[in-house]
Amino acid sequence: MKFEFIKPGEVRTRFAPSPTGFLHVGSARTALFNYLFAKKNQGSFILRIEDTDVNRSSQEFEKNIVESLKWLAIEADEFYKQSERKNIYEKYLKKLLKEGKAYYCFCTEDELEAKRQEQMSRGLPARYNGKCAKLSPKEVEENLAQGKRFIIRFKVPPKKVEFNDLVRGKIKFDTKLSGDVTIAKDLFSPLYNFAVVVDDFEMKISHIIRGEDLLPNTPIQILLQKALGFSQPKYCHLPLILGPDRSKLSKRHGAVSLEEYRKQGYLAETMVNFLAFLGWNPGIEREIYSIPSLIKEFSLERIQKGGAIFNIKRLDFLNGFYIRHKSLEKLTELCLPYFPTGQDFNYLKKIVAIYQERLKNLSEISELTDFFFKDKLDYDKKLLRWKNMTDGEVPSSLDKSIILLSKINEGNWNRENLKKILMPEAEKMENRGCLLWPLRVALTGKEASAGPFEIAEILGKEKTLKRLQEAKNLL
Repeated sequence: MKFEFIKPGEVRTRFAPSPTGFLHVGSARTALFNYLFAKKNQGSFILRIEDTDVNRSSQEFEKNIVESLKWLAIEADEFYKQSERKNIYEKYLKKLLKEGKAYYCFCTEDELEAKRQEQMSRGLPARYNGKCAKLSPKEVEENLAQGKRFIIRFKVPPKKVEFNDLVRGKIKFDTKLSGDVTIAKDLFSPLYNFAVVVDDFEMKISHIIRGEDLLPNTPIQILLQKALGFSQPKYCHLPLILGPDRSKLSKRHGAVSLEEYRKQGYLAETMVNFLAFLGWNPGIEREIYSIPSLIKEFSLERIQKGGAIFNIKRLDFLNGFYIRHKSLEKLTELCLPYFPTGQDFNYLKKIVAIYQERLKNLSEISELTDFFFKDKLDYDKKLLRWKNMTDGEVPSSLDKSIILLSKINEGNWNRENLKKILMPEAEKMENRGCLLWPLRVALTGKEASAGPFEIAEILGKEKTLKRLQEAKNLL
């Protein structure tokens, strides 16, 4: 598809979430693409909280959206809340009513449901029959004077709507089957399709970049734009994010909110890099991108049409990469929430250092290193036995480690000396695991861990010998 030249600074994009839940990873991807496109073209990125649904919106979720974007380093140039813009919506609703392009509908829910059932029983699409559109001005005034409940409907002209989507090309919709749609509960309570059209015009949005699940709303929004005399923004509908089974990503595939991944210990850099590749690629083999490099490379031309697979293995790979490239100081700071409180920072740095290469996410540090903070370990004594060792050989192995380690002075207690003393003895045995395995399990109580020399160095001589003796007592 041929893309037109965009003048620097003329692009204005928006991310417009509803604060009815924690920020979904799909929504975070949408925010990122809007931000990247705006910044690539020296434009503006607007954050608009669509909180007109009072019953479902909450301050907690709004705060989560704002903080999540900040965590990803996606900064808005302008910020709006729909709940603070009711007078603007009222003005445009009155305009449509005055021009006869919208009307008050006084039909009760029971009436509407009865009509829907009747239409479906005859195999017809369920749509409003336009009954209240035929009311005279006098009847409308009488109904309003009597305080009858109403909604406001937009007169949908039966026509074909065509528009060019920057990802999907030319798209056509036939509005004959839609009927007149509801655009507001009253003059101060606009519904999504109406509010979004007014906001996009008032905020001078040039490009609407959003998920393809919102594609069916586009024809009504275009008709509303024409009815109000608004210009039409350019549309770009992003592919859905799919689970490994190629169905729409949902909770059955695992975590779906950005907050959940953040709590699990995925880094902000990881999530930005990962989300960018959900439906877009730079056309080269490079996989690691920061936000500045993404801004430089991003283009709508390289957004794919097909669904984007959420690959948790790739996410783990990226997170491991970023964890390994963190400074020890910074990584320890990031790991603090997953350690017991009140620990010495330098002590924690030593622990993080020997696990940095093993971590896929920060939360793993808690389970991997819990033995450092326990007075006594609890594990199955069978775990102390290496492969074909007999029950009698395990205590003998532990005794050997105790004797060798007891001879090392506190001043020489470091991994290099520990290795220098223990490895020659381990090599003398049928398999060096016969010495090292029981030693490591005695120190950690785990089947898998960092090496015994590194662990013993951090635990110190006294605690190391104490755990070896406790392992002997367990046997």
